[in-house]
Amino acid sequence: MSGAKMAETQIFHDAASDRGFRAKWWTGRLAIYGLLLLWALICLFPIYWTLTTSFKMAPDVMKGHMVPWVDFTPKWLGWRSLGLSPDTWGNESTVRAEFFKRFANSAIAALASSVLAVILGSLAAYGLSRFNYKFGWMRNADISFFFLSQLILPPVVLALPMLVLYKELALLDTRIGLILLYTLSVLPIVIWIMRDQFSSIPTELEEAALVDGLSIWGAFITIILPIALPGMVAAFILSLVLTWNEYFFAALLTSTHANTLPVMVASQTGSQGISWWSMAALAWAAILPLIVIGVVLERYIIKGMAAGAVK
Repeated sequence: MSGAKMAETQIFHDAASDRGFRAKWWTGRLAIYGLLLLWALICLFPIYWTLTTSFKMAPDVMKGHMVPWVDFTPKWLGWRSLGLSPDTWGNESTVRAEFFKRFANSAIAALASSVLAVILGSLAAYGLSRFNYKFGWMRNADISFFFLSQLILPPVVLALPMLVLYKELALLDTRIGLILLYTLSVLPIVIWIMRDQFSSIPTELEEAALVDGLSIWGAFITIILPIALPGMVAAFILSLVLTWNEYFFAALLTSTHANTLPVMVASQTGSQGISWWSMAALAWAAILPLIVIGVVLERYIIKGMAAGAVK
């Protein structure tokens, strides 16, 4: 046999077990990606339905038409009712002004309370992860569970006490009232997330910083916080989502000046039924900022999850 023929002849062959393993590997990968794709479609479908509904007419909503330019022709009905369609931008609209007012209330309350919760929660979580506390029979683990147990209490139980308290403190229908309440409501979650984050950071880093002459606060600010930043961003986004979408206390404690977007979305009802197109347009306008923030801060969310901040 010539050298060329020997070079073209395959010497080594995959065993039957190797070929079977490769087939199983590809089958498993296809099954996993198929399930992930199905789950992604399930998660994204409500967003798609909301967006398409904002461009539907009443008959299209009732008939369940789903695909634009196939089942129905998109119209600006939902956005026009809010003064947000292209043909109404140049006109004065009280509904649009009210929308921007509610949007500003939601943005201020959610952002301020999330920032406060992350700051206070990070300090509390750092103390629980680095120092030993004793309050009566309670130790660090008990204190952490106490914070987390506040989430067990249904919000409706707090309705009457908070209403009476806010009336006495003159905080009804104020942004500061919502900020304080939202901060307290998400603080346990931030403490829980950040305690895991700080516990995963070696204490040797702080010890080395103390040897170099830094104080405990200096080591915390210059060494620990930059490492824990992804976890803080993940906690901030989770707090932002929870406070942005909060409805119960916003409807209970506000009436005119501090009403938020969820209250406005829920108010799209009338004597003739629910204005689904207007509600969908409002809901999409409320969802869009969270989508933008999630995309911009995606890399921090992934780092925070990889570091054990979100479990």
